[in-house]
Amino acid sequence: MIVGYIRVSTQEQNTARQLEKLSGQCEKLFVEKISGKNTDRPELQRMMDFVRQGDTVMVESYSRFSRSTRDLFDLIGQLDAKGVSFVSLKEKVDTSTPEGRLIMTFFAGLAQFERELILQRQAEGIAIAKAAGKYTGRQPVKFDHDAFRAAYTAWKAGRTTAAQAMRTLGLKPNTFYRRVRDLERGTL
Repeated sequence: MIVGYIRVSTQEQNTARQLEKLSGQCEKLFVEKISGKNTDRPELQRMMDFVRQGDTVMVESYSRFSRSTRDLFDLIGQLDAKGVSFVSLKEKVDTSTPEGRLIMTFFAGLAQFERELILQRQAEGIAIAKAAGKYTGRQPVKFDHDAFRAAYTAWKAGRTTAAQAMRTLGLKPNTFYRRVRDLERGTL
C-alpha cells in the first residue's frame, strides 16, 4: 500500500499543492496542520502505527515529513525496521532502490559531519573563553534544603498546594518532584 503524508505548519496554510501531487498515487492519506519541529504529531504517529511491511510512505518533500535531519533519519530508520519504503517526490528519493538508499546514506553522512563540526566549533569556543577567563561552566544552583523541607511538609499536610510550593521555592515541576522523590528516598 502507498500511504501519503501531508503536513503544513499552521491552520491557515493550504494543503492543496501536496494533495494534488499525492492523491492520485496514494491509497491512504494522513493530513495534518501542525509544526514539524519535532515528531510529536498525531497524524504522523497514526501513520507510523498504520504502515506495515511492504508499504511505502510517500511525501511531496521530505521537509513535510521532518524539519530536522536527525528526526528525518530516525523516522526513516523506524520505517526501514518495519520493512516500509520512503519516497520523497521533490528530492526523487526512493529507499526501495539502491540509489535511494545511497542518497539517504549520503544525507546521513552529511548530517553527522555537520553535527561533529558544530561540536568541534563549540569546544574550540569554550577553550578560547576559558583561556580568557570568561567561561566557568554551568554554575551550581543554590538550593535551600530547610526551605524545601518546610514547603514539602506544608504541602503534604495539605496547608499549601504543590503549585504554591513550587512558586515559593522558585522550582519548575520536574525539579520539584525530583527533589520530593529524593527527600522521600532519604537521599536529600
